[in-house]
Amino acid sequence: MGMEPALAERPNLSGEIAAELRERIMDGRLPAGERLNEVRLAESLGVSRTPLREALGRLESEGAVRSSPRIGFSAMPFTADEFRQIYPIRAILDPEALKLAGIPSPRRIAALQRMNEALARGGDAESVISRDDAWHLELLAGCPNRVLVGLIEQFMRRTRRYEIAYMRERRHVGAASGEHRRILAALRARDLPRACEALRRNMQSGVAPVLQWLEARETALRR
Repeated sequence: MGMEPALAERPNLSGEIAAELRERIMDGRLPAGERLNEVRLAESLGVSRTPLREALGRLESEGAVRSSPRIGFSAMPFTADEFRQIYPIRAILDPEALKLAGIPSPRRIAALQRMNEALARGGDAESVISRDDAWHLELLAGCPNRVLVGLIEQFMRRTRRYEIAYMRERRHVGAASGEHRRILAALRARDLPRACEALRRNMQSGVAPVLQWLEARETALRR
């Protein structure tokens, strides 16, 4: 990917720094467990400490780095075990939130349709995942239990780095627009149980390919 000298002039600076750091963690340039030297990182990226710390805070919310007192930030490894534990929880939380939200209004269903069409057009890994997350949050926007929605947002952040890494390494930027269409069809038919079941299947469908990639990656690293 590489950081350009003009990076500091870009509007989404902390987001671009976070993307670069994710890649450095994934390819081992920032080894898991080692303390991240913020001064050296800022110099290598050509940025100041402020946007760097914003990016590190974003990565901490994803589980990509960990902050410890008197030590600072350190990189966290990608592991099949962590992904296996965190990803399936969405298949439990999201359908429950949709059940509480009920059938969306025609205006919201129309908005979801437009968002899904944009998602189907694809793009780079980060934009595809961002659009997919936005679609799911719009779907659940009517849920009265905001604590539940907050938990879903937390798990979105925790799985994000895995999804981005998988899509980039496998050159796979496919979207779940077909599964979203099945959810929307059920909602248009006012069949909430069918929509919740379609949503559950949508959340389960991404587990197997990412797990296979992680397990193959861990095997290769042990050699």
